[in-house]
Amino acid sequence: MSKTILITGAASGFGKIAAFDLAKKGYKVIATTQVYPQVSDLMRESKESGVELTVDKLDVTNTRDIEYIIGKYDIDILISNAGIMEGGPIAEQPLELIRSMFDVNVFGGLQLSQGFIKKWIEQKKPAKIVFTTSMGALWTVPYVAAYCASKHAMESIAEGLKTELAAFNIKIATCNPGVFGTGFNDRGVDSIFRWYNPEKNFTPPTAFEDAAESLKNQLDPQSMADTIVNVALDGNSNFRNVHPKETEDFIKQLQADAWTVKS
Repeated sequence: MSKTILITGAASGFGKIAAFDLAKKGYKVIATTQVYPQVSDLMRESKESGVELTVDKLDVTNTRDIEYIIGKYDIDILISNAGIMEGGPIAEQPLELIRSMFDVNVFGGLQLSQGFIKKWIEQKKPAKIVFTTSMGALWTVPYVAAYCASKHAMESIAEGLKTELAAFNIKIATCNPGVFGTGFNDRGVDSIFRWYNPEKNFTPPTAFEDAAESLKNQLDPQSMADTIVNVALDGNSNFRNVHPKETEDFIKQLQADAWTVKS
């Protein structure tokens, strides 16, 4: 029997690619987007490409949306992929921007997961959740520290769920992308300049040059979407899945070095 898979944040990026790829493989895919215009666009694209997708609206910060989706669909796999990035120096970043990231990246993903977990346990149904976190869930990138903090939180929540739900046959995994060219990273850097003012803020504008430079050689997102698809479908995947391998090796070295870093 073919599994039913729900993907959040499927309007663009990894979520969209994974949704189409899973549907092409014959799985029943519910691709959700934040707002109705994205629903219309994705429906149109699905129809034009001849790929059968169920498209629905799900803003993960909207409790009514969450309750509606949980009540409407019976699923086997949840790919919790919706996320936002607001950049900037954390010593100066407006707190409401940091809160908005935690609302989407942490509380939204957790609330949706809790609802489906409760449903699965009532149904005595084996299931799986895959969280798209980030390489920033495992180390802190300068000038996106608050974003990384939200992803660190989600990584920790995922680890807790993995342990606590093992007895219920609900599997948990994370996928941790490196720097991929979906537009997500570029918009994250753009977001800094909607509030940052060199005449008012003490962080010099030159501080952001490295961030801009790092976006010049972003990777093709297809391989990361492939990783998400493979992890979702693998009944015995690793819990943590950093891609590409160079990023995994880099993070392992940073984590080893962290024990001797001076304050």
